[in-house]
This record gives sequence, structure tokens and C-alpha cells, in this order.
Amino acid sequence: MEKLIELYKRWSGTEPAAIAKLPGAGSNREYYRLNAADGSSVIGCIGTSRDENHAFVYLARHFTRRQLPVPSVLAVTDDELRYLQQDLGTVSLFDAIRGGREAGGRYTLAEQQLLRQTIRLLPDIQIRGARGLDFSQCYPQPAFDQDSVLFDLNYFKYCFLKATELDFHELKLEADFRLMAKDLTQAGDEPCFLYRDFQARNVMLCRHPEADSPQPYFIDFQGGRRGPYYYDLASFLWQASARYPHKLRRELVFEYYNALKQFTEVPSSHHFVARLRLFVLFRTLQVLGAYGFRGYFERKQHFIDSIPPAIQNLRELIGSAQLPYPHLTDVLQRLCALPQFQLIETTASRADGYRTTERNPYKAHPLDGPATFSKYDAQGPLVVKVYSFSYRKGIPEDESGNGGGYVFDCRSTHNPGRYEPYKQLTGLDEPVIRFLEDDGEILTFLDSVYRLADAHVRRYIQRGFTSLMFCFGCTGGQHRSVYSAQHLAEHIHRKFGIEVRICHREQGITQTLA
Repeated sequence: MEKLIELYKRWSGTEPAAIAKLPGAGSNREYYRLNAADGSSVIGCIGTSRDENHAFVYLARHFTRRQLPVPSVLAVTDDELRYLQQDLGTVSLFDAIRGGREAGGRYTLAEQQLLRQTIRLLPDIQIRGARGLDFSQCYPQPAFDQDSVLFDLNYFKYCFLKATELDFHELKLEADFRLMAKDLTQAGDEPCFLYRDFQARNVMLCRHPEADSPQPYFIDFQGGRRGPYYYDLASFLWQASARYPHKLRRELVFEYYNALKQFTEVPSSHHFVARLRLFVLFRTLQVLGAYGFRGYFERKQHFIDSIPPAIQNLRELIGSAQLPYPHLTDVLQRLCALPQFQLIETTASRADGYRTTERNPYKAHPLDGPATFSKYDAQGPLVVKVYSFSYRKGIPEDESGNGGGYVFDCRSTHNPGRYEPYKQLTGLDEPVIRFLEDDGEILTFLDSVYRLADAHVRRYIQRGFTSLMFCFGCTGGQHRSVYSAQHLAEHIHRKFGIEVRICHREQGITQTLA
């Protein structure tokens, strides 16, 4: 600590007015916030690995010269074990989207916008950041190669797979591992900077002087190296604990794909999907290895709790395409079928004590067509229409001539329209969404609606019907009904992959989920 303070004095000319240690992350480095008397602050780092610190300092300075959103390095000790960097504040992307994560994947529009904003920036640091970069400065190795792939796959085998006591043929599995390592490192992918640990915790939201709102900044990239860009996209979007809904994940993949076009020539969407799917498989096995070691061997409950959603990601993936690894595929199918992993429903605990439950049957990849279903869910040409309305102005008419469908009365739930801060907002606005979800009554109400709607939509698809209507009414058609209609529409579209038309009648808003 004394040497860090001395570095600060040498850089600023004065001693820090206050020092606060920051919560530890996954590394053995220590971080401190050093405050000046005028209220400004910097972050000080004390590391144990000179090579790791050197990699971070080199990369940060390189990215800063490329005008990329990373913290500036302000001062470094001669031994490179301590350095000062720009303080980007206290709010990470992980913190900013906590509400959607804790609500089981019900991300608000504002949270979705933050995710889109972040994913659009990723190709910038991957492609533009790689230009002129000396990869020999990277730690612990300069490039993503077959040896590193095999290390992670064997980490999965020994720390997770063997712990389940599932039978497998060692030599056949190793042969598939070697084939996967060759496929993942094949020539032809655009040379780029592989972030390696791209996740919401490593994105800080910092207010830039020229921006109206906080902007994403990237941190903790010291483990980066040369490698394919698919890796980081898979790491971010298939992080098990994030619980990104299928529809949102699909949209974020498209955001990334379109942003990538601005920096490099991209492969066809078909090729892109095939390559991405392979990296999703690899990353899922990689994190299961880590969860197995941290959970089964170190007995850390957080990692044990993360295993079921990771297995669900794996289940969806192996059900969406034929993988060219026959024995590995067989092992993974039997792994997903183990009794301890048979979670048909994904349940998320909410901070307010309520629990939200949502079926998760998707087997399609985010760039593929509509989700596929089990044998009794053959898809038909059904179009679902969902309305919000005010009872003062009457129930919406069914233009199909079939006499309408369900009408749900939302007036039994807590009304945010009674309170001044929400009177000019609607059920699509984040403050109203937060009010309704924190209160919890609307979630209990919708759980029953979802069960009824799912059964009805499934039966209509079976029978080949083409039109179904759901209406939600409240006093003014502004808050509770709008929230309920929007969420049911997105739920049906996400689950069944059919066209859903939304009409918030009193707000004059229409939307089609194709």
C-alpha cells in the first residue's frame, strides 16, 4: 500500500485525502479508490503478477491511442506491480440490468437499450483495437490456439463430467475434443482482439462529457489475446446467470452482426450462425468446468446454482443442430437427461419475495427461424392479437368476426396512476415497470394468465386456427393494462415463435412481433 500511495503522490503532487478498498473480483489483484481533497478520484491497483499487469497497461494504452472506451492508465511503478487508472465510477452494466436479471429475464426497454449499446461497441475494440497491436505483449499467451481449447475441454471433463459419474468412452471423447479444437481454431476467421472475459461485470457505465447519458467503458481485458470474434459474443450472450430471453438474444446477435459489418467483411449469416453455435458449445462446456470446480470441489453455492441454467443453454444448443462430434453429442444428451438437471421450468427469485416462473422450450438459435417444438406442437398459421384498453371506452372489437377471445381485468392490481410521478407515463416506461414489478401483484396476476394463454395458443395451433385475441383492461388503459398486454405478447412470441400483433389502443401504439 505504501508504494501505491507513493505512486499517487508522485503523480498528483499530494497525498490522497481518503482511500477505500474496493470489493474483490475473481483475480488476486487488489483495487483501491484514492480520493483527492477536491473530490476527484482515481483507481489504484496492486497486482502479484508483473506480466499480467504489464499486459493490462500495454493494452489500455494501445486502446486509448485508438480512442476506444477504456480507462486511461495514469501512472505505473517501475516494477509494474502497481498502477493508477481513470476512475469510471461505481455502476457496471451488471448493476444497471440487475432488475431484469432478478425478474427472470424480463428486461425493461432501458435495460435492453444498454445491452444493445454495449454489443454494438464490441466489434470496435475487437477489430479496430487489433490494428497495430503487438500480440506478443498479451498474457498469458498471445493467441487462442488448440492447446488452450483442449485445456478448457479437459477442465470440463475432469471437473464437471466425471463428477456426475456419467459413463463415457475416454478415447472417443478425446478424439471429438481434438476435432473441436481444430474447428475452433481453423484459418479464415478475421484476426481480432479476443477479450476473453467479456461480461456485464466488465462493462462500466461512465458519463462522457459529450454524451447525454452514461456510456459503456470496457475494463479487465488483461487476459485478452488474438482470436476469433465469435468467442466474446458467445461469452456475453450465453452467460447462464443473465437469463436473456430468446427474442432479446436474437436481436442482440443481429445488432452485433450489423455492427461488425462496419469494421470488416463479414461471412454470410448462415456461416456466421454455424461458427457462433460452435463457440457457444465450447463456452458452455468451459463454464461448466469452472462451475464444477468452484461448486463441486470448492463447495461454493453460487456456482452450484449457476449449473442448471448452463445445462439449459446446453440442452437448447444440442437440440437445435446436428453437431459433428458423435460421441460428445451422445454424452451431452445423456448429461442433460440426468435427473438432477431435469428442470422443465426456470424459476427466478425476486427481491420482493415473489417468484416468477416461465417455460423455456426454445431449441432454435437466435439467427435461425422460428423455434421448434415437441411433436404435439406443430406450428400453424396462427396470428395472436393483444390489446390494452380503458374500460371507460369499451372492450375492443374483434375484427376477425370470431367474436373475440379472452378479456382480463387488471383493476384488482395496484394502480401506479394514483401517484403523481407516474401519471404522465405508461406501462412501457421503466419507472412504471419497476413500480409494478416491485409491488408484485401484477406478476402473480400474469402467472395465471400465462398458463391459460399457453394452453389455448397450443391448442389453436394444433387445430389450425388462424386468429386469437387477448385483451387487458384497466381504468385508463395506460399503466397496468399496457404492461400486461406487452408482456403477454412478448411471452407468446418468445415461446411459440408465431406472429403477435400488439395494440395499446388508448396510447395509439401498435407493434407487430413477426
